[in-house]
Amino acid sequence: MAKKSSIARNKKRERTVEKFAAKRAELKATIRNPESTDEEFFQAQRKLALLPRNASPIRVRNRCSVTGRPRAFIRKYGLSRLTFRELALAGHIPGVTKSSW
Repeated sequence: MAKKSSIARNKKRERTVEKFAAKRAELKATIRNPESTDEEFFQAQRKLALLPRNASPIRVRNRCSVTGRPRAFIRKYGLSRLTFRELALAGHIPGVTKSSW
């Protein structure tokens, strides 16, 4: 089990990303637009730099939904490899069976 503070910090980042998503997208669109003037471009860059760092989606860490483990994350199931194996062997994940040949 991961530290509760690490899990809480990551959830706080997720909320911040959601809060600023529209504003970030608007500023990024202005920056990417080749028809925007130099003044608009630099103004959008300045505003983007003033947003909180945690508003960037790249700062959110994928964590296991059960244990909060940050590594060996299986994106399709939202679990770490260890939790995935436990649940799969117990038959709690539909359609997943242990391979044997």
